[in-house]
Amino acid sequence: MPESSRHPTLDPIGVFDSGIGGLTVVAALQDLLPSETIFYIGDTARVPYGGKSRKTVERYSVEIGGLLLAERAKIIVVACNTASALAVPRMKEIFKVPVQGVVDPGAVAAVQASRNKRIGVIGTRATVASGAYEHAINAIDPSAKVISSACPLLVPLIEEGMFDDDITDRVLARCLAPLLEQGIDTLVLGCTHYPLLREAIARAAGSDVSLVDSAQNCALAVKALLESERLAAPPDRLGRLDVALTDSTEGFLRTAQKALALEIGDVELRAVQASEP
Repeated sequence: MPESSRHPTLDPIGVFDSGIGGLTVVAALQDLLPSETIFYIGDTARVPYGGKSRKTVERYSVEIGGLLLAERAKIIVVACNTASALAVPRMKEIFKVPVQGVVDPGAVAAVQASRNKRIGVIGTRATVASGAYEHAINAIDPSAKVISSACPLLVPLIEEGMFDDDITDRVLARCLAPLLEQGIDTLVLGCTHYPLLREAIARAAGSDVSLVDSAQNCALAVKALLESERLAAPPDRLGRLDVALTDSTEGFLRTAQKALALEIGDVELRAVQASEP
């Protein structure tokens, strides 16, 4: 089909994360929307975003968003909690296609799940410092109490594939202790890496705490967005997944691929500035 006559419903969903963790969102999207093609970019040259300033995260996110638009992305999914917290408003100003982050869907799900209105959030330092989940949750239910904990050691452990390891369990126990002491009954996994540790987090949190997975709830929000914008792919179409990285670091990519049962073929490279200006 000539590019000029190509219908936008056939274009891909563009998804990006600072690294590989956003593949948890991709897996949820594929489960929910099997007819959609997805183009994923992991900014592995500049991971992690969690310790960087708002200005830097905005710049990185806008740049990666531009790369996705070059792939004809019909919407952009920010599969990164830090970028969702710090860069989505700017991206919505700049880009003409719809932009969907992971924070708002996670906040809605957390309010719905909580019985005692005491909600815990774990994430990167930047996500926690931004207060994005507190603002989003309290905008829905001002009476909800949100207790957040930065867990900077979890992403490196996940990227080393230490899903079932005593060190990971000890780090989780330390991260969750202040939240559990305050009686939370709901825990938001405020980083798209964290669903890869879902079983370990569930053990550490206990059976009385409901886990809210931002990946699953983001996929539901994307489905609703595609329908409202009339951009959903034909249901009889079989989608595919294309992956690009900004640095050739495929070790954890293959670990995540196995853990999430994703089919990933050849991985492309995309050039970006790898350092601060």
